[in-house]
Amino acid sequence: MAAGFLVATLTVLWGCASSRRSEPVVGGPLEPVPAHRWPQVTDDLDPASFAEACRQSAAYLDGLPSDRPFVFGAESRTAAELADGLRRASEIVDRTSDGADLRRALSSDFDLYRSVGRDGRGEVLVTGYFEPVLEARHRPEPPFEYPVYGVPDDLVTVPDASGAERYAIGRFVDGVLVPYPDRAAIDFGPGLPAGTDVLGWVEDRVELFFLHVQGSGTLVFDDGARVRAGFAMSNGREYRSIGRLLIDEGVVPASEMSMQAIQRYLVEHPDEVERVLSWNPRYVFFRSLSPVGGPLGCFGVPLTAGRSIAVDRRLFPAPAPAFLEGRIPSADGRDRPLSRLVVIGDTGDSITGPGRVDLFFGAGAEAGELAGRTKHLGELFLLLPKKDLPHSPTAP
Repeated sequence: MAAGFLVATLTVLWGCASSRRSEPVVGGPLEPVPAHRWPQVTDDLDPASFAEACRQSAAYLDGLPSDRPFVFGAESRTAAELADGLRRASEIVDRTSDGADLRRALSSDFDLYRSVGRDGRGEVLVTGYFEPVLEARHRPEPPFEYPVYGVPDDLVTVPDASGAERYAIGRFVDGVLVPYPDRAAIDFGPGLPAGTDVLGWVEDRVELFFLHVQGSGTLVFDDGARVRAGFAMSNGREYRSIGRLLIDEGVVPASEMSMQAIQRYLVEHPDEVERVLSWNPRYVFFRSLSPVGGPLGCFGVPLTAGRSIAVDRRLFPAPAPAFLEGRIPSADGRDRPLSRLVVIGDTGDSITGPGRVDLFFGAGAEAGELAGRTKHLGELFLLLPKKDLPHSPTAP
């Protein structure tokens, strides 16, 4: 899903993990880092979580043709080379604790590339996203009156004549494809056909909106059942930021904008809920996924809390290890340094260009609190395996 970008904004403003169009990007996103200019590489999480993220991403690459190329700026690596690189990075982190040794070991096996960032100076805006966990009911009953919709029967996707791998989304009316209804028509009007599948009913319309923004979540029912609602399709409308709307209207300062600030504003101004939520015409429809494992990223690989990042898939087209530096909020309300190896695993509707990174925090309220407060400048480095690395055997 995800996915999230702008100064003093976050995933809630700009979106997170779901779908993206494939369009060309002008300009190189990466610059090589000479061996003598490598940053001090340290890692602030347990090696096991990095190993799990690498293992699952390598398994995805192992399922592709081994010689399939992926282009990262001026560099290219095959699926087999990237899979080997993920396994090699995991092995190095597992056996190395000292920062100097970690940098030395990685630099012997990997070439390092720095994202040029938002302005060509290497600064990236780091935001956060998470998987909501919502209490739900199988049937509508007060106050559980807001449906988590499955894909409507009349929603269609057809090839777009403007280019390969592009599609038009809508529905047919008298044999003509027309845009699908927007959020206002769906949530506040008769926009969907009768009998549209509902995965569950939740009690808070605003939390449901954020489920759409995050792209996936878990519904917990009163009988103990759990359903993971995963992104299935959208209505094809462009994403618009309600956070940006509130900033532009002067009701929430840009410096204070967060998911929590949006929620507070709408709680304090219930008469504004319909207008503000309808500002974003994009609507997400869900499918039921297995409740086991984390939400799936754009490669169909489960995301790993604290390790998976969402970036622009046009620039970073395949899973690969990366190094992220910056700051990150902690549970005590303070910010602390962020220095972490991560794995590319997701993208998002508004995660565009080399200056944006969205870090996946996991599931639940605590993850949401931390993700909502994450909006700091940092640096992103991509680790690509050297071309002459010996082949690593595929993990069993």
